[in-house]
Amino acid sequence: MKRSLEKELMDLPGQPRDVLEEDLRNLRILNRCLGGSRAAIRGLERAVQTLQVREFSLLDVGTGSADIPAAIVDWARHRGVRARVVGLETHPVTAQTARVRLKGLPEVAIVRGDAARPPFPPHSFDFVLASQLLHHFSVEAIVAALKTWSQLARRGVIISDLVRHPIAYHGILYLTRLFTRNIMTLTDAPLSVKRAFTVTEWRDLFAAAGVGGFKLISVFPFRVVGIFRLDDKNDQR
Repeated sequence: MKRSLEKELMDLPGQPRDVLEEDLRNLRILNRCLGGSRAAIRGLERAVQTLQVREFSLLDVGTGSADIPAAIVDWARHRGVRARVVGLETHPVTAQTARVRLKGLPEVAIVRGDAARPPFPPHSFDFVLASQLLHHFSVEAIVAALKTWSQLARRGVIISDLVRHPIAYHGILYLTRLFTRNIMTLTDAPLSVKRAFTVTEWRDLFAAAGVGGFKLISVFPFRVVGIFRLDDKNDQR
Protein backbone atom coordinates (compact mmCIF):
# COMPACT_ATOMS: atom_id res chain seq x y z
CA MET A 1 0.00 0.00 0.00
CA LYS A 2 1.50 3.30 -1.14
CA ARG A 3 1.52 6.23 1.26
CA SER A 4 -1.25 8.77 0.57
CA LEU A 5 -0.52 12.50 0.49
CA GLU A 6 -4.21 13.46 0.55
CA LYS A 7 -5.14 15.98 3.25
CA GLU A 8 -7.40 14.82 6.05
CA LEU A 9 -10.61 16.80 6.60
CA MET A 10 -9.36 17.78 10.05
CA ASP A 11 -6.45 19.59 8.40
CA LEU A 12 -8.67 21.65 6.12
CA PRO A 13 -10.12 25.01 7.20
CA GLY A 14 -13.82 25.75 7.53
CA GLN A 15 -15.06 22.46 8.97
CA PRO A 16 -18.43 22.73 10.79
CA ARG A 17 -18.02 22.95 14.55
CA ASP A 18 -20.50 20.19 15.35
CA VAL A 19 -18.79 17.80 12.93
CA LEU A 20 -15.37 18.57 14.44
CA GLU A 21 -16.56 18.19 18.04
CA GLU A 22 -18.18 14.83 17.28
CA ASP A 23 -15.03 13.70 15.49
CA LEU A 24 -12.96 14.64 18.55
CA ARG A 25 -15.28 12.52 20.70
CA ASN A 26 -14.86 9.62 18.29
CA LEU A 27 -11.08 10.01 18.37
CA ARG A 28 -11.11 9.79 22.17
CA ILE A 29 -13.08 6.54 21.91
CA LEU A 30 -10.71 5.13 19.28
CA ASN A 31 -7.65 6.14 21.33
CA ARG A 32 -9.07 4.41 24.38
CA CYS A 33 -10.21 1.24 22.61
CA LEU A 34 -7.54 0.80 19.93
CA GLY A 35 -4.41 1.57 21.89
CA GLY A 36 -3.60 5.19 21.07
CA SER A 37 -3.49 6.22 24.72
CA ARG A 38 -1.79 2.97 25.74
CA ALA A 39 0.99 3.41 23.16
CA ALA A 40 1.76 6.98 24.26
CA ILE A 41 1.83 5.95 27.92
CA ARG A 42 4.06 3.00 27.13
CA GLY A 43 6.60 5.29 25.49
CA LEU A 44 6.52 7.74 28.38
CA GLU A 45 6.74 4.97 30.96
CA ARG A 46 9.82 3.52 29.25
CA ALA A 47 11.48 6.95 29.18
CA VAL A 48 10.64 7.71 32.81
CA GLN A 49 11.86 4.32 34.03
CA THR A 50 15.06 4.50 32.01
CA LEU A 51 15.91 7.94 33.36
CA GLN A 52 14.61 7.13 36.88
CA VAL A 53 12.71 10.39 37.33
CA ARG A 54 9.94 10.99 39.86
CA GLU A 55 8.93 14.38 38.50
CA PHE A 56 8.75 15.66 34.95
CA SER A 57 7.30 18.28 32.63
CA LEU A 58 5.93 17.32 29.22
CA LEU A 59 4.71 19.12 26.11
CA ASP A 60 2.04 17.22 24.19
CA VAL A 61 2.25 18.62 20.66
CA GLY A 62 -1.01 18.55 18.70
CA THR A 63 -2.91 17.56 21.80
CA GLY A 64 -6.37 17.53 20.18
CA SER A 65 -9.02 17.38 22.90
CA ALA A 66 -6.28 16.37 25.38
CA ASP A 67 -7.26 12.79 26.17
CA ILE A 68 -3.56 11.83 26.13
CA PRO A 69 -2.59 14.44 28.78
CA ALA A 70 -5.51 13.24 30.92
CA ALA A 71 -4.27 9.67 30.61
CA ILE A 72 -0.73 10.77 31.51
CA VAL A 73 -1.92 12.52 34.66
CA ASP A 74 -3.92 9.46 35.70
CA TRP A 75 -0.91 7.22 35.08
CA ALA A 76 1.41 9.54 37.04
CA ARG A 77 -0.94 9.90 40.00
CA HIS A 78 -1.24 6.13 40.38
CA ARG A 79 2.56 5.80 40.47
CA GLY A 80 3.37 8.69 42.76
CA VAL A 81 5.06 10.62 39.96
CA ARG A 82 4.60 14.37 39.69
CA ALA A 83 3.66 15.39 36.16
CA ARG A 84 3.16 18.84 34.65
CA VAL A 85 1.73 18.69 31.14
CA VAL A 86 1.17 21.40 28.55
CA GLY A 87 -1.03 20.54 25.58
CA LEU A 88 -0.24 22.52 22.43
CA GLU A 89 -3.11 22.82 19.94
CA THR A 90 -3.46 25.12 16.95
CA HIS A 91 -7.20 24.84 16.23
CA PRO A 92 -9.33 27.25 18.35
CA VAL A 93 -12.37 24.97 18.67
CA THR A 94 -10.23 21.96 19.54
CA ALA A 95 -8.24 23.95 22.11
CA GLN A 96 -11.45 25.21 23.69
CA THR A 97 -12.83 21.67 23.86
CA ALA A 98 -9.64 20.53 25.59
CA ARG A 99 -9.81 23.33 28.17
CA VAL A 100 -13.42 22.51 29.04
CA ARG A 101 -12.69 18.80 29.41
CA LEU A 102 -9.65 19.34 31.64
CA LYS A 103 -11.05 21.89 34.10
CA GLY A 104 -10.58 19.43 36.95
CA LEU A 105 -6.94 18.62 36.15
CA PRO A 106 -4.61 21.33 37.51
CA GLU A 107 -1.58 19.43 36.20
CA VAL A 108 -2.55 20.24 32.59
CA ALA A 109 -2.55 23.57 30.75
CA ILE A 110 -3.72 24.09 27.15
CA VAL A 111 -1.85 26.55 24.94
CA ARG A 112 -2.72 27.53 21.38
CA GLY A 113 0.20 27.39 19.02
CA ASP A 114 1.75 25.84 15.92
CA ALA A 115 3.46 22.46 16.29
CA ALA A 116 6.10 23.53 13.76
CA ARG A 117 6.84 26.75 15.70
CA PRO A 118 6.08 26.08 19.37
CA PRO A 119 5.90 29.29 21.44
CA PHE A 120 8.44 28.16 24.05
CA PRO A 121 12.15 28.79 24.60
CA PRO A 122 14.70 25.96 24.26
CA HIS A 123 14.82 23.29 26.99
CA SER A 124 11.42 24.26 28.41
CA PHE A 125 10.29 20.66 29.08
CA ASP A 126 11.76 17.36 30.16
CA PHE A 127 9.89 15.53 27.40
CA VAL A 128 8.08 16.39 24.18
CA LEU A 129 5.38 13.95 23.06
CA ALA A 130 3.63 13.78 19.69
CA SER A 131 0.85 11.20 19.51
CA GLN A 132 -0.68 10.43 16.10
CA LEU A 133 0.46 13.77 14.74
CA LEU A 134 3.45 13.18 12.48
CA HIS A 135 1.54 11.19 9.86
CA HIS A 136 -0.19 14.47 8.96
CA PHE A 137 3.17 15.90 7.80
CA SER A 138 5.42 15.50 4.79
CA VAL A 139 8.74 13.71 5.23
CA GLU A 140 10.61 17.01 5.18
CA ALA A 141 8.27 18.54 7.74
CA ILE A 142 8.64 15.51 10.02
CA VAL A 143 12.42 15.79 10.06
CA ALA A 144 12.17 19.54 10.70
CA ALA A 145 9.63 19.01 13.50
CA LEU A 146 11.80 16.44 15.25
CA LYS A 147 14.76 18.84 15.14
CA THR A 148 12.59 21.64 16.54
CA TRP A 149 11.10 19.52 19.32
CA SER A 150 14.51 18.19 20.32
CA GLN A 151 15.49 21.77 21.10
CA LEU A 152 12.52 22.11 23.46
CA ALA A 153 13.19 18.89 25.39
CA ARG A 154 15.83 18.42 28.06
CA ARG A 155 15.59 14.64 28.31
CA GLY A 156 13.75 13.10 25.39
CA VAL A 157 11.23 13.14 22.57
CA ILE A 158 8.50 10.49 22.37
CA ILE A 159 6.65 9.75 19.15
CA SER A 160 3.58 7.52 19.03
CA ASP A 161 1.91 6.97 15.69
CA LEU A 162 0.16 4.61 13.29
CA VAL A 163 1.69 1.95 11.06
CA ARG A 164 0.54 1.76 7.45
CA HIS A 165 -0.76 -1.72 6.68
CA PRO A 166 -3.66 -3.06 4.55
CA ILE A 167 -5.20 -4.88 7.53
CA ALA A 168 -5.11 -1.72 9.62
CA TYR A 169 -6.66 0.27 6.78
CA HIS A 170 -9.55 -2.09 6.08
CA GLY A 171 -10.08 -2.75 9.77
CA ILE A 172 -10.59 0.90 10.69
CA LEU A 173 -12.59 1.50 7.51
CA TYR A 174 -15.21 -1.07 8.49
CA LEU A 175 -15.07 -0.39 12.23
CA THR A 176 -15.84 3.31 11.87
CA ARG A 177 -18.75 2.52 9.54
CA LEU A 178 -20.27 0.43 12.33
CA PHE A 179 -20.25 3.05 15.08
CA THR A 180 -20.51 6.53 13.51
CA ARG A 181 -21.96 8.55 10.64
CA ASN A 182 -19.58 11.45 11.19
CA ILE A 183 -18.08 12.28 7.80
CA MET A 184 -14.80 13.49 9.32
CA THR A 185 -14.22 10.28 11.26
CA LEU A 186 -15.30 8.11 8.33
CA THR A 187 -12.89 9.94 6.02
CA ASP A 188 -9.94 10.65 8.26
CA ALA A 189 -9.63 7.42 10.26
CA PRO A 190 -8.77 5.19 7.28
CA LEU A 191 -6.90 8.02 5.55
CA SER A 192 -4.71 8.41 8.64
CA VAL A 193 -3.54 4.82 8.17
CA LYS A 194 -2.77 5.49 4.49
CA ARG A 195 -0.84 8.63 5.43
CA ALA A 196 1.25 6.77 8.01
CA PHE A 197 4.53 4.92 7.45
CA THR A 198 5.67 1.33 7.72
CA VAL A 199 7.88 0.39 10.68
CA THR A 200 10.95 0.44 8.42
CA GLU A 201 10.00 3.86 7.05
CA TRP A 202 9.50 5.22 10.58
CA ARG A 203 12.95 3.94 11.56
CA ASP A 204 14.54 5.59 8.52
CA LEU A 205 12.75 8.87 9.25
CA PHE A 206 13.89 8.92 12.87
CA ALA A 207 17.45 8.18 11.84
CA ALA A 208 17.34 10.92 9.19
CA ALA A 209 16.35 13.51 11.80
CA GLY A 210 19.68 13.00 13.55
CA VAL A 211 18.48 14.35 16.90
CA GLY A 212 19.70 11.52 19.15
CA GLY A 213 19.73 7.80 19.72
CA PHE A 214 16.31 6.19 19.68
CA LYS A 215 14.47 2.98 20.40
CA LEU A 216 11.60 1.83 18.22
CA ILE A 217 8.82 -0.22 19.82
CA SER A 218 5.97 -1.91 17.98
CA VAL A 219 2.67 -1.75 19.87
CA PHE A 220 -0.39 -3.82 19.02
CA PRO A 221 -2.42 -3.08 16.96
CA PHE A 222 -0.43 -1.38 14.17
CA ARG A 223 1.28 1.33 16.19
CA VAL A 224 4.86 2.35 16.66
CA VAL A 225 6.56 4.28 19.45
CA GLY A 226 9.89 6.05 19.01
CA ILE A 227 11.78 7.13 22.12
CA PHE A 228 14.64 9.56 21.59
CA ARG A 229 17.29 9.92 24.29
CA LEU A 230 18.78 13.32 23.61
CA ASP A 231 21.95 12.47 25.55
CA ASP A 232 22.52 9.29 23.50
CA LYS A 233 23.67 9.70 19.91
CA ASN A 234 24.42 6.06 19.26
CA ASP A 235 21.47 3.84 20.13
CA GLN A 236 19.32 3.52 16.99
CA ARG A 237 17.23 0.35 16.90
